[in-house]
Amino acid sequence: MKKIKALIIILFVLIAGAGPVSALVLYIDKDYIQTANNVQSEYYILVDVESSRLYLLDNGKLVKEYSCSGGKWNTPSPIGTWEITKKAKWGEGFGGSWLGLNVPWGDFGIHGTINPNSVGWASSHGCIRMKNEEVAELYKLIPIGTRVTIVDGVYGAFGKGLRNLKSGMYGSDVMCIQKRLKDLGYFLATPNGKFGAETEKAVQKYCEANGLNSRKTIDVELQKHMGFMLID
Repeated sequence: MKKIKALIIILFVLIAGAGPVSALVLYIDKDYIQTANNVQSEYYILVDVESSRLYLLDNGKLVKEYSCSGGKWNTPSPIGTWEITKKAKWGEGFGGSWLGLNVPWGDFGIHGTINPNSVGWASSHGCIRMKNEEVAELYKLIPIGTRVTIVDGVYGAFGKGLRNLKSGMYGSDVMCIQKRLKDLGYFLATPNGKFGAETEKAVQKYCEANGLNSRKTIDVELQKHMGFMLID
């Protein structure tokens, strides 16, 4: 797996495989790590959207690896570390099993699909899709409170790179920008990863205060002006 480059990175987990020693090293932007609230669980899930793989760890050891699918460029999976807060048996469109995550900008989770050909490549609206029989196996093993880390690309919260953002879009990058605007005093609401009216107002205030052309979108140049520089 590639090292994830971000503005601020920390070593998050080191996995040692069985047999010949192998290691999986994961770096996560520390602003996007959300830990479980006083929940003790021996299981941990790592999802690498870029490689379409889901890894199940038991007390730090890799015990299962599954094929999966994550979100497309315009409908990204929620990058960061979350917690499974719901388990349910949903309809066949979701493969019968649902593991819901505590993502603030929408209902995201791990589930099956009626279209197994969609598993193995970036094809979803942000959820993590698995084969029905495999998500059913995971459902039986995983308790509520299990932590799930999702990565997609080498740039932490910004995934594979900066996007041109506009109202209606969502994601870890939106939440990161909202936090920056809040720190600067322009965003007055609670950052939630959803680009809406409050974000538009904050962008306009930022532009006015910095002598920039007024706009409601957050293009790549504006993100760079805010200090978000992706380093190769």
